[in-house]
Amino acid sequence: MNTGSYILILYLPQPTIIKVGSLGGHFFKRGYYCYVGSAMRGLNERINRHLRRGKKLHWHIDYFREKADVVDVVRFISEKKMECGLSKKVLKRADNIPLKKFGSSDCTCESHFYYFTKNPREYLNSFYEGV
Repeated sequence: MNTGSYILILYLPQPTIIKVGSLGGHFFKRGYYCYVGSAMRGLNERINRHLRRGKKLHWHIDYFREKADVVDVVRFISEKKMECGLSKKVLKRADNIPLKKFGSSDCTCESHFYYFTKNPREYLNSFYEGV
């Protein structure tokens, strides 16, 4: 099955201002960021696109990705869209929301993008249950 949701864990090595499409330019601290997304068709292709640099910038994450490194990807294979549920779980553990409406302009979530001072990978292992 090539459908489901995912969490990208990114690391921004230095503080910087990044223009994020229609959301404008914003300051981002050095540290770890989680982006929650979904692809109900072509999950592997979507993730592979996020791993590339130098592509046409389309989604909010594309702009941030130009400056940040992907350090891990957590996949949730499912026919059900779990993006908003996952996002709410990540929010509970995040240090803050760096930019409201990042990745969530098509839903009612406050954001799908979160900041962590430490790599959040250990937290994500528990997300397979109850999503």
